[in-house]
Amino acid sequence: MDKTTRIANHFLSFSKKECRESSRLYELLSLQIAKEDELLNLCLMAKKGKPTPNLLFASVHYLLLAGKEHPLKAFYSSMVKTSRDPDDAFPYFIDFCRQHKEEIVHLLKTKSVQTNEVRRCAYLYPVFCYVYDLVKKPLSVIEIGTSAGLNLLWDQFRYSYGTPNRYGCQHSPIHLTSKVRGNTSPSFHTVSPPVVFKAGIDLNIIDLQKKEDYLWLESLIWPEHDERRRIMKDAAKMLKNQSVHLVEGDGVAILDTLVQQAPDNSAVCIFHTHVANQIPEESKQKLIAQIEMIGRTRDVFHIYNNMWDPKLHLDYYIDGQETKKIVGETDGHGRWFTWEL
Repeated sequence: MDKTTRIANHFLSFSKKECRESSRLYELLSLQIAKEDELLNLCLMAKKGKPTPNLLFASVHYLLLAGKEHPLKAFYSSMVKTSRDPDDAFPYFIDFCRQHKEEIVHLLKTKSVQTNEVRRCAYLYPVFCYVYDLVKKPLSVIEIGTSAGLNLLWDQFRYSYGTPNRYGCQHSPIHLTSKVRGNTSPSFHTVSPPVVFKAGIDLNIIDLQKKEDYLWLESLIWPEHDERRRIMKDAAKMLKNQSVHLVEGDGVAILDTLVQQAPDNSAVCIFHTHVANQIPEESKQKLIAQIEMIGRTRDVFHIYNNMWDPKLHLDYYIDGQETKKIVGETDGHGRWFTWEL
């Protein structure tokens, strides 16, 4: 299979599995791009190992948000009050890509898909509650692929799951909703478990004080997703007043140094969501081995998905004993999850 055919298949899968019933614009554009060699060849410029559809759409969205005037703008509900029918968008999309090819190539080569999807905290919250119930220790949380660090604020958000009950930080200005699918539901703590240390690692930290970084993070949110955009902006405001330690570099290389900074009487929680699919296989194996080494001397929990399969996993070491569990299935945008613990 040649490279352009592989990319075409990525767009077809993206349209069917991710965009359907979520973004009509990206769903239809993906189907057209999969048949258009000119755009598939453009996508060959993207960073190796990165999700190409997300990267191309974010690059175009970024340029529009940055002020590039073009009729394509009329199809983006993130930019106009009443957007045009997505069925008519493709000719404008390919024209925009032709006009701004050099800028798009630069973005494809230099940017990464670092969607700081805050609502994923809605399914992480019960996992952290579960961990706290196991060890009855304050938590030290370290996120790999932290982007701007917004999900490190999970203990500062308020949550609800289809009932009037509220959990987490009861007075938080940010209220995240999600649904638990299936017959089993987790135990939600009314008040967030105590957190004594927070750190995030990323190859490219997004600094929300920089206009370019802020705009890139916004461009990763799909045009129709107004609520996601609002939550991101509210969380960005909250981050300004929080003590969060963000470190730029390789997560596997830096992890042990950060773990050593976590208080001895805390349980270390290493987590990452929708990141591992961009991590090389060799690095994944090193990460697993490193967590095993940490587990020989202290309690450590590893919360992750997309390492070997899409499900959310919880692997941990308590008193040196290893346990592996599947938490359940999760929606990429945190709208729902299942609970198998």
